[in-house]
Amino acid sequence: MRSFTDEPVSDEDLRALAVAAMAAPSAGNQMPWELFIVRDKRVLEKLSRVSPYAKPAAGSAATIVLAMREEGARFKVMLPQDMGAATENVLLRAVELGLGAVWLGIYPLQDRMDAVAEAVSMEEGITPFALVALGHPDKLVEPKGESRFDEARVRWI
Repeated sequence: MRSFTDEPVSDEDLRALAVAAMAAPSAGNQMPWELFIVRDKRVLEKLSRVSPYAKPAAGSAATIVLAMREEGARFKVMLPQDMGAATENVLLRAVELGLGAVWLGIYPLQDRMDAVAEAVSMEEGITPFALVALGHPDKLVEPKGESRFDEARVRWI
């Protein structure tokens, strides 16, 4: 979902999305996540310009910036996997809440990471991972009926 109505997303729903993110599994239970929940239209506009694909942030009711803290991480190489799980949890919970959402990739592209960090005044030691632009869908999107499932990519052993 890349376009949204002007209806705000409630604090309760945004908190539920944060709870979902932090319920994700993480390597060694390191829980590296830091969330920035952005509703300020000026900041949303800045976020929409951090990459050619981030435009949905400008029209979102809110965009969640998922970021990772390396300090205290025992398994730093696993941080992107931890953050991927947290981001997917946000997307799944958004659907359950009747919201539309889209994952906008940031990490590991340094120019995007720098632009996001600047837009939300992120402190040193925290690395931007992804944006999730969200809001109430401006239209219902019907499934195309196509499945991404490809039996040839499944090996039964």
